[in-house]
Amino acid sequence: MCEDGAVAATVLILTGTFALAFGLVRGYLSARAALLPVSGEGEPTRTLVEASKPLHARTRVRTSLRHGAQALVWLAVALYGVLLVTVGLEVIR
Repeated sequence: MCEDGAVAATVLILTGTFALAFGLVRGYLSARAALLPVSGEGEPTRTLVEASKPLHARTRVRTSLRHGAQALVWLAVALYGVLLVTVGLEVIR
């Protein structure tokens, strides 16, 4: 018969490590995708048409904000993974 504390700690550490790694990778990819629409100049005609729209209605701005919000959510998942690992390490003690 195994100890319940050791099994729970192992599960917490493994799931926390997975959440940390997955959250960091997805957060990085989302942050990188958030910078792409605002870093390039794009097509000149489309740029002029978009410049006449209000800031909140521009496609590039909305896309960048959406990806930025997704990056923050994924980084929150990574921080939750750090919490799980920390709790798992404390359960082992």
